[in-house]
Amino acid sequence: MENGGHAGVLSLEEALARLAHAEAEAARVKAINSDLEARNALLELQNAKMRHELFGQRSEHRGRLVDQLELGFEEAQISASEDEVVGDVAARKTSVRAFVRKRSAPRSFPDHLPRERVVIPAPTSCPCCGSDRLSKLGEDVTETLEVIPRQWKVIQTVREKVSCRACEKITQPPAPFHVTPRGMFGPSFLAMLLFEKFGQHQPLNRQRDRYAREGIDLSLSTLADQVGACVAALRPLTLLIEAHVKAAERLHIDDTTVPVLAKTKTITGRLWTYVRDDRPFGGPAPLAAFFRYSRDRSSGHPLAHLEGYSGTVQADAYSGYNAALRAAPDDAPLVRALCWAHGRRPFFKLVDISTLTRRAGNKEPIIISPLAREAVDRIDAIFAIERTIRGRPTDERHAIRQEQVRPLVEDLEAWMHATRAELSRHDPVAKAIAYMTSGWADFTRFLDDGRICMTNNAAERALRGIALGRKSWLFAGSDRGGERAADLYSLIVTAKLNDVDPQAWLADVLDSIAGIPQNRLHELLPWAWRTRQPALQAAA
Repeated sequence: MENGGHAGVLSLEEALARLAHAEAEAARVKAINSDLEARNALLELQNAKMRHELFGQRSEHRGRLVDQLELGFEEAQISASEDEVVGDVAARKTSVRAFVRKRSAPRSFPDHLPRERVVIPAPTSCPCCGSDRLSKLGEDVTETLEVIPRQWKVIQTVREKVSCRACEKITQPPAPFHVTPRGMFGPSFLAMLLFEKFGQHQPLNRQRDRYAREGIDLSLSTLADQVGACVAALRPLTLLIEAHVKAAERLHIDDTTVPVLAKTKTITGRLWTYVRDDRPFGGPAPLAAFFRYSRDRSSGHPLAHLEGYSGTVQADAYSGYNAALRAAPDDAPLVRALCWAHGRRPFFKLVDISTLTRRAGNKEPIIISPLAREAVDRIDAIFAIERTIRGRPTDERHAIRQEQVRPLVEDLEAWMHATRAELSRHDPVAKAIAYMTSGWADFTRFLDDGRICMTNNAAERALRGIALGRKSWLFAGSDRGGERAADLYSLIVTAKLNDVDPQAWLADVLDSIAGIPQNRLHELLPWAWRTRQPALQAAA
């Protein structure tokens, strides 16, 4: 009975094998479902295009619908390609057969493009018997589309195949690594594709049209496949950037709206940014930012994003951050420092001529509030001192704040309490004062910590490109598209923060990421990549 009781107990190896098999099977099913969704999106797009050809000349709305369906198909195709890559990686460790999507036959590249032959030399001796009696049998040529800024070319990688006359063994060099399946596109082209989409906010259908005008006919599905595969390949760097940002003692946090396509309408999603910038107190850590997407602005999202983090977060007064502040353990507290730029803004709007002109129009006289003017002047005096200590060590910043800034802050607090007591609670100045006094402890936290900045401008700068790009790409194609955009924004914005050309960096990363060991991936991060470039150029 004892032996029978233990017969049903799995060993650790068996349990891990079953778990790996289940994960691989789940990844395979997910890849199949994504492929079906992409095929369905393609059928809807083809149907809409045919209807547009018949009736579209009389319907502007139908033309917009075709554009929406193209974006939806683009997102579905990218997701399907990404899930296929993930499923293939999971299947390699088990007996599960990887799902391979059916694709149209690859097109040959135009003959007018110049060809550059890169010949991988054949071995000089037979690796089987060591004989040097080798004769050439032929060669395999792989054509990869590559781009040099505004100059297209096709690189032919030639692998010579030889046969040993002594043992009749056929030998050929291994195929080179390709960033994406089938190896049709080189890293520079892929980097351009990613940067144009996520850095310059040009959707793939617009890129496709531009390439066609230059004589390169590529389908939308082909371009979407490449983006999906690249996102999966670059994800390890995204995770490294997130870990670097969350290792900071102080973070800048902000979010912005992003319209997301949902069937035939749009919903309002959110992109959150978390920025590490230690320059104000002379910190040596590299700058970095990671982004996260959510379908709404509920408090659970920053709570999940900041899980495991302790330190100071610089943000606005959004109440959704309170859940993260309360959830932090006592031995690793999370505190918030509010932004003085947000506190100053309501006062400034009451004295800004351009703002008041837009509100009043031509019918009402422009009235500048003297109380709001005094509040702006008092806050600006504090900012003037802060500008003189930017980049100085933490202790020095703290000492100057105690000596020069604290008296001004205490006078401002006394003035605000006295002024608010004389005003109606509906007065705009009273509302602006209430915003600051209700969170006064968080507004004045910078006085006791030289690492804290007065503003959250670092996070707002990280989101500026997205705010401008919304006018170009109109909306994200899906929730998966929003998550994908967050990953690529993390890479591109971090590269920009470190004065690195995102496109050049992505091209080099895509070219080398597969050949670098896991424990050296940090060498590909933008700040490490930038320091290695002079040495690499000198060696070349």
